[in-house]
This record gives sequence, C-alpha cells and structure tokens, in this order.
Amino acid sequence: MFENPRWVRDLLRFLPLKSQFVLSGNIRDLQACEIVPSVITPQSFELTVYRCLKQVGYEHVVIWDPLSGFRCLQTADFPANNTDQLLQKLGLTPENGKAAGGVDLLSSVLERLVNFVGDPIALLVDFASQLSVRTDNLTPAEHQLFTRALILSHQAKVRPAGENRQPFFNTVLWVVEKEGDLPDWFLVNNPKVRSISVAKPDHIARRALAGALIKGISHAQQLPDEILTQAEKTFVNSTEGMLLLDMNAIATLARVENIGVNVIADAVRRYKVGVTEDPWQKIDREKIQQAETFISQRVKGQMHAVTHMLDIVKRAITGIGVNRKGNRPRGVMFLAGPTGVGKTELAKTITSLLFNDESAYIRFDMSEFSSEHSDQRLIGAPPGYVGYDVGGELTNAIREKPFSVVLFDEIEKAHPRILDKFLQILDDGELTSGRGDRVYFSEALIIFTSNLGIYKMTETGKREVNVSADDSFDVVQLRVKNEIDHYFKVVLNRPEILNRIGENIVVFDFIRPEIAEQIFQQMVANILNDFKQTGLTLTFSPNAMHSLKMLALTDLSNGGRGIRNQLEAHLLNPLARELFALNPQAGQHVTITSVQANAITLEL
Repeated sequence: MFENPRWVRDLLRFLPLKSQFVLSGNIRDLQACEIVPSVITPQSFELTVYRCLKQVGYEHVVIWDPLSGFRCLQTADFPANNTDQLLQKLGLTPENGKAAGGVDLLSSVLERLVNFVGDPIALLVDFASQLSVRTDNLTPAEHQLFTRALILSHQAKVRPAGENRQPFFNTVLWVVEKEGDLPDWFLVNNPKVRSISVAKPDHIARRALAGALIKGISHAQQLPDEILTQAEKTFVNSTEGMLLLDMNAIATLARVENIGVNVIADAVRRYKVGVTEDPWQKIDREKIQQAETFISQRVKGQMHAVTHMLDIVKRAITGIGVNRKGNRPRGVMFLAGPTGVGKTELAKTITSLLFNDESAYIRFDMSEFSSEHSDQRLIGAPPGYVGYDVGGELTNAIREKPFSVVLFDEIEKAHPRILDKFLQILDDGELTSGRGDRVYFSEALIIFTSNLGIYKMTETGKREVNVSADDSFDVVQLRVKNEIDHYFKVVLNRPEILNRIGENIVVFDFIRPEIAEQIFQQMVANILNDFKQTGLTLTFSPNAMHSLKMLALTDLSNGGRGIRNQLEAHLLNPLARELFALNPQAGQHVTITSVQANAITLEL
C-alpha cells in the first residue's frame, strides 16, 4: 500500500496550525504520486504540493518564480477554474494565464493573498533562494518583502471552510534549497512558520516508482513476472542514494540505448559513470590467469598478498558481489607491513596488469593530507571559498577515469577527518564534491597502504618496535593486525572503517634473506640491461659480485627499497664517478674487479 512521504504528511498535519511553510532539501526531484489507487507515477515537486493542497480543500494554488512571474497550477484530474479572475483579484493583469512580476509586486500580492476572502488559496514561492543575494545584507525591496511576510505570518487568521468546516489559512509556501537561503530573523523563533525538510527518496519511494519505470522499458511487457520482479529489485538496490529524477532518466536511457530489463544494472552504470560497456568484462582473462607469474617478477616473497589481490580482481571481473546495495567499489584492499616490502609495488603491478600501464593508477600520498581541512583538496572547496570552481583532486580524477585503481599511500598519516570521506566511498560507493556533484566509485579498485603495526606506542607515550625481521611471519601478522585494530577502534574511535574493509587487511612479511637475494639479483640484472643502452658491456668478477651482495644485504630492515639504496651507494655512484673520469668509448668492455664501501675498481 502506497504511503505519502514524510514531508507530505508533515505538511498536511500542520496546514491548520501554521500560516507559512519553508520547504527545503530535495525540492528539485520528482515525487512518487498515487494518481489513482495502485497507480504510482512520478510528478514534479510543484504538482505534488498542488495535488496535496487540492485534496484537502484548497481552491487554488498560485505559483511564483523569478522567470515566469505568477500563474495558477492545475492538473487534468484537479482543474483550476476562473484562474484569470483570481489573478485579477490579487491585483495582477493576467496574459495567457500568467502575470509577470518582480520582488516588489510579489510583496504586494503576498499581502492581498493572505487577506483574501473566499475559499482557501495558497501561494507557492518557487526558487525563493534567488530572492536575495545575501540574506545578511538585503536590499530595501528584499527587506520589505521579508518584513511583510514576517508580519503577515502573525496577522494571518485561520477560518473554517469546506463542507466539514475545517480550519484553513491562505497559506504561503517558500521553496528553497536550504533554510539559510531565507533571513534568520524571518525563520528563527517564529511560531507561525514551519520548516519542512524534503528528504531524498528512500528504499520505499524508489520501490514504489521502480515497477512503473521497469514496465515502460522496451519489450518489458513480454517478459515473465519473475524476471520483472528481479529487475525491479536490482533497479531499487543499484540506485541507492539517487533521486527519482535519476531513476526516470535511467529508464529513459535504457529505452534509448535498447538495454534489456534483465540487465538494468548496466543502464544504471552507464548513467553513473558514463561507461557504455562494463570495462571489467573486457579484461583479458587469460592474462589474469597467468598473473601470478607476471606479478612475481616484480613483487617477491608475498604470494599470500598476491593471491588475495587477484581474488579481488577476479571477483570484479566475474561480477560476484557487484550488484550489491549501495554500489560499493569493485574491490577494497588494505596492505599493511614494513617499509620497502612491496605494498606500493603490488598496487603498481596490478595497475599494469589491468591497464598495461603502471602509471595509470590514481595515487594520493596521505602524508600531504594531515591538516584538518585538507579534505578540501580531495573533494574541492565549499561554495564561497577560494578554489571552489576548480573541484577536488580525487573527485575530478574519478570523474575523468571511473575505471581505475585508486591508491591511498600511508593512510595512517591522514587527518582523522579525511577518514569520514573514506567511509562514504567504502559504504555508498560515492562522494559529493564541494560543488555538490556526485562522483561514483562503483568501477574503481581502492587500495590503502599503511605502516601501522610495525611500531606501537607504550603507555608512557614512547614509540617502540612492535615487530622485527627476527619474528616469524605468523607473529608479524598477528601483532600488526592487533595494532591496526587498536589504532582504529581505540586511538581514532573509528571501528566502522575496519568493518567496511572487512577481511581484506593483508599483512606483508619482512624481506627474508632468501627473498632479499632474489631482489638483489633482479636489481643487478636491471642495472646491467640499462648499462647496455650506453653501448658498453659491464661484468663483475666473482669477488666483486660477492662483496657487492654482502654490502647490499647487510641490513634488510628497509626492505627492497633499502637494497636499492645500497646499490646506489656502493655501485652506481662510484661506477658513474669512475666512468666519467675514464670516458670509455661505445663498444668497450668494463669489468668491475673489486667493490668496497662507496668505492669500486674496474678495468677496461
């Protein structure tokens, strides 16, 4: 059974009690209306208000907006008679059922309407947010309008009307985006004005409209009821947080692009992110099947993390869990562990696997977002602030590339306020920019990296080592997860973030000696390949290679990045120094015969 939304019920309840109303919030959306029993159809906000007022006994509803001036609303089932005569009684000169008028005329008509004698009427002041530029600095005409409205709200008298002699005012309804668009002194502590917030459509409202929209899609009438029922359920769930106006547009898109009812989620995705085909379905499955070999060439010794990451990618490709309420991102991973063990490298490798370009990911170094208001860099500055028209770095990037890998590096360094934005992304799959635009993450793969758990704070506030390379991986994994759990639940008081990430927290192991040697060999091989590009050939004597290995692998606390740093210090820098001095010619062979700390010996 259809039930009017709460704002309609509130309006009808207070009509006999308040002389004026302020309607704010979702006032530009369509509204689900029951035009006849069991027939639900979308109608504009203005017509919804009109139908409500007519049903309870109002004779006329006059609407004013800055462009069209005054006119009387009407519908086929609720026609309005003698509209020109009414406008004339209000001091207007109607032409084609309309009467132009600015703020001055609105002010005078307002008084005539409130004191109008006869059957009850209402005035709907649409786009009232545009009546003034600044509510704290009104022009004389604007100040006169709202002063008159304030006085009339108190002077208005309720009187009985209709067969049942119900109490009525000649009601004034101000339609604004937000309450702050009207002067505070008009609204605050005014017992004769009722503010009513119009909420976004909930699950019930979307479900009430979904059936009619589904049936309007091409060939839907020929499909079995069970398919239509499932499509309706999918339609409702996949439009969580969206407007009825959006749902109507999606149904139109499905008709225009001939999208079947059984794949209505495809129409929702096209409307949200502008992608015609599901990009995840276009990924080479054979390439993903062989991905472990590809990834192991770049990420060493973390096969448990690689397997988990590939599971997420495979879920995104197969669509398992995709049609979920709220349209969350295709996958979420939280990579934790020591520095230099391959967390960021895994994210780059996955990006290369998906896009054939490791630089195609969107990366944010969260150490740059440690201040309280740094969230404005992500979503954009709010209206009235410098940079408002530029937009946010994150929202702009996702709008441009909705199918992407988004990497948030070192998440623990971000200000806690930033984490509220991540909650929206992980839970609803969307983020509202500073300009009010909604950006959808339903096609994105979200990866967080963190060093949490490697160190911990003691009761005295001292920072001490929590895990080391001497600990087994099981111990490392347990201690790191416990510290992450403590950080989000106790330190930040944000347990809901862990709940959104779920079981996708993956702890990376320290670089163990056998893995370190593999990394060393690969880095040296890359150096030799790069050296060939200069036209020279480089080789090592056995003693030189052994010495270099000992120097590079002495301290593994900084992981693979530390090995690279040692190679730069003990090989690349002294090698460049010697070659610059000797100036060998292309085609010559260079042999490194000895390697010492920050120094080498070579022969040509």
